[in-house]
Amino acid sequence: MIVAPSILAADFSRLLEEAKEMEAYGAQFLHIDVMDGHFVPNITIGPMVYRNIKGKVKMLFDVHLMISDPKYYAEAYVRAGADILTFHYEAVEDVKGMIEYLHSLNVKAGISIRPGTDIRVLDEFLPLLDLVLVMSVEPGFGGQSFLPSALEKIAYLKNEKNRHHYSYLIEVDGGINSETAKLCRDAGVEVLVAGTYIFGSKNREATVRELLAL
Repeated sequence: MIVAPSILAADFSRLLEEAKEMEAYGAQFLHIDVMDGHFVPNITIGPMVYRNIKGKVKMLFDVHLMISDPKYYAEAYVRAGADILTFHYEAVEDVKGMIEYLHSLNVKAGISIRPGTDIRVLDEFLPLLDLVLVMSVEPGFGGQSFLPSALEKIAYLKNEKNRHHYSYLIEVDGGINSETAKLCRDAGVEVLVAGTYIFGSKNREATVRELLAL
């Protein structure tokens, strides 16, 4: 299992220390949520926030763009150190073109959908993708409850991946805890994003290692 702590729940006054702590516990990805106050009703961070910690930890920077114009801003996030850049299906008109553009920037391309979007809209793009992010909460804020409908989407993606020998990673984000993580694992998830559950834990190391052990 790949664990991707979400810095949305970290202490931004000591972000490098928080990232190093997660790395020391075995987390492989650092999940970075970008919100613009337009596509979602919250505003978080720009590329300069994580640019300064790139290279100081060996984790992959997993950047989730919850913004209205991901193509316009993508290059800046890649230059700042994104290894994976995930955009929303609902935010672009030319999905294939966006995937190809990200690959032209030498970054892995991920896609995400809102909870109410049918997973099958992604069928034609699955062969091109490096990651598919299933949102198990409505994007925009941390600390929400897990939506069980995500499990069907994860299982569908796992079946398609196995059936066609696709190479994308299946990631889930939202409401992850000990119980929901196991449900997602059983459905076929490969990357667990967790913010509040990890950074709010009294024993962060035990929490990260519990998720890794899945």
